[in-house]
Amino acid sequence: MPLRETLARVDADLAAGRVPLARRRLRGLVSSFPHDLTLRRRLAEVYRLYGDAAEAGRWTYLEEDRSADETAAFEERYGAPHRRMRALAWRGPEAKAATAFARAQLAAVRTACAEELGHPVDWDDPASYRDGPEQAYEAPAEPWTVGGVLAGAGCLLAVLAFLAVWVNGVVALFD
Repeated sequence: MPLRETLARVDADLAAGRVPLARRRLRGLVSSFPHDLTLRRRLAEVYRLYGDAAEAGRWTYLEEDRSADETAAFEERYGAPHRRMRALAWRGPEAKAATAFARAQLAAVRTACAEELGHPVDWDDPASYRDGPEQAYEAPAEPWTVGGVLAGAGCLLAVLAFLAVWVNGVVALFD
């Protein structure tokens, strides 16, 4: 579907109160046209309707006139540079960015990610920044509880009962 037609549908969806559908359409457009900062700004406006400052900040991160609160919320949610790099959903070299500010932001995120991971990363190779630095294994925060054990035992009992009924039915078919 052409860009203009999809944007017209987004406008119609928003006018009709179909915000989730408009958001999905805009996400698809941003994925198809990752260098279009106008689409990113429109997607941020939809996330503002949800009251999701972090996602609004995510999609205006490359804008010079972005909201400081939204940017801080985005940076907090996607704390590590490799997570920010993945969240920005950029493809291609930074030179494709429409503004000098966007190019500088993209370069800063890529450089921070490369320093964090200890090897070069590339926007076109998500595998180069997919995983963060190795982290030590952390034990579960809480030990087993009586309620958790009882819930697990109940699930096991339900599965066994289902299997018993199923086996009984199969045996009855051949008797």
